[in-house]
Amino acid sequence: MVWANPEFFWLLTLIPLFLAFRIWIFLSRKNTSFTFSSSVDLSQLPGNYRSYLIWLTPIFYSLAAGFMIIALARPQIENVTIEQDAEGIDIMISIDISSSMLAEDIRPNRLIAAKNVAADFISQRVTDRIGINVFARESFTVVPPTLDHDLVQRMLETVDIGMTRDGTAIGMGIASSINRLKDSEAESRVIILLTDGMNNAGEIDPITAGEMAATMGIRVYTMGIGSRGTAPYPIDDPIFGRRYQNVEVNIDEDMLMQIANRTGGQYWRATDLDELIEIYREIDQLEQTEIEEIIYLDREEKYPLYLGMGLLFLLFAFLNERIFTRSSLFYS
Repeated sequence: MVWANPEFFWLLTLIPLFLAFRIWIFLSRKNTSFTFSSSVDLSQLPGNYRSYLIWLTPIFYSLAAGFMIIALARPQIENVTIEQDAEGIDIMISIDISSSMLAEDIRPNRLIAAKNVAADFISQRVTDRIGINVFARESFTVVPPTLDHDLVQRMLETVDIGMTRDGTAIGMGIASSINRLKDSEAESRVIILLTDGMNNAGEIDPITAGEMAATMGIRVYTMGIGSRGTAPYPIDDPIFGRRYQNVEVNIDEDMLMQIANRTGGQYWRATDLDELIEIYREIDQLEQTEIEEIIYLDREEKYPLYLGMGLLFLLFAFLNERIFTRSSLFYS
């Protein structure tokens, strides 16, 4: 409920003044007395009901004034309808699942950290179609771009090492993602590629795949994940159990930077979890979805109801004053 003219509510302060004046008039009247030997039978005299009804007149006038003041304030029911039109972005997240992603320089390990941060990113992009692609020696699509983000999240949880032969085919990871975006009619198409190594497998060179993406107007954001120098890598020994070996971290940053630059994207290096989170936050800011809102505002006037109630109580007051009690407004 909203009010078009709320300033009229100040008039409500006059109602208590009216009632106070009415009581003062009644109390200040000059009383006339008669002497009777007994007043028992006086209660049976006709017309005594008027002494009670007379009090209804000021009450009815007050109610009439109150409802009319509310009507003057113009109560309205406001109905707001918002129509949103979003031109979503099609996004393919391509994740390296080579065995080196088990390194624990980013806790709990690179792959789990990458999956968790990607899941948070997906939950923020409600208007975008998002798909998941993975690559090692081969590359394949886990789920194509879709608005069913619950499905995307469930399929992301299934991503693990060993889904394909070991290796790092970065060019294939880009190419298979391009294949899922090439027929998209979205205004913006994006590949987010995450890897911790150097290209050592696949039939397509990463730079060539980047050129393909640039030709099709697909931006590629590349990420190198892993600490600088060496990283602890878990080795399960059947005799001594799990032990860790420091392995050298080799990321072809120049190649990843070239791909990003040629496609209009950007390259980042994540050496810890906080940097990885910040990278996805930056991508989220760079790829903003434009949402157009059309707001329809409809107001339904409710003052006739209160005006009608005011007139009804005004009629009751008039009838009670002039017919039932035959009194004036201020004297009875």
